[in-house]
Order: sequence, then C-alpha cells, then structure tokens
Amino acid sequence: MRITPKTPEVRVPRLVGLMAVDARETAQARGVLLAAPDRPDFHLAVVDYVVRQYPQPGTEVPRGAVVTVWFDFGEGEGGGGVREPRRGGPPPGGLQRELDAPGDPFPVLR
Repeated sequence: MRITPKTPEVRVPRLVGLMAVDARETAQARGVLLAAPDRPDFHLAVVDYVVRQYPQPGTEVPRGAVVTVWFDFGEGEGGGGVREPRRGGPPPGGLQRELDAPGDPFPVLR
C-alpha cells in the first residue's frame, strides 16, 4: 500500500481494468473513496472488473472524494453485443448456386 502525502488535492487513479479488490486498494492508497451503484455488495466483490469510472483518471479532486466505478456496461454501451443464433456450415445451395451444372466434357459429334 502506498501512502500519499497529506495534500488537499489528489489525482484520481486509473481504475478501469482492475479487479474490485485491486481497485479498492488503489483508491485507498491514493486517498479517494469508491462507490459502485451497480453493486450493492461492492465491499464483498473480488474478481469483478471495473469497466467505467467517474471522474476520469488524472483529474484532481479533494482528498477523500468519491470516485464512482461500474462493473457492468449500461444499456447499449459496448460489451459483447447481441449474439444471434447461427446455423453451422455454408448456406444451402453451396456450389450448385455458384457453378453451372456439369455436362459431358467430351460431346460426341455426329
């Protein structure tokens, strides 16, 4: 744990990408508090990853200010997107759709 000097202003650390336990330790070491509106049990969360934070990293805030972090993307905010069902294999028709039907390669001329 890093102890910061007792200055009235501190810089917000980058918390995005950290696990909950690491985010709490980093915030405490930098002199800010954390709040997680999407996790009422935030104090128990360990392996969830921070996906957003406010204020942004590097912003100067008063010592003891609250930094809000989120562990889930909100509605329509990135993430994995919608996974629609997919059929396996190529579409029906395959090569028959692409090529003409084969004929006799050596036609008999009469």
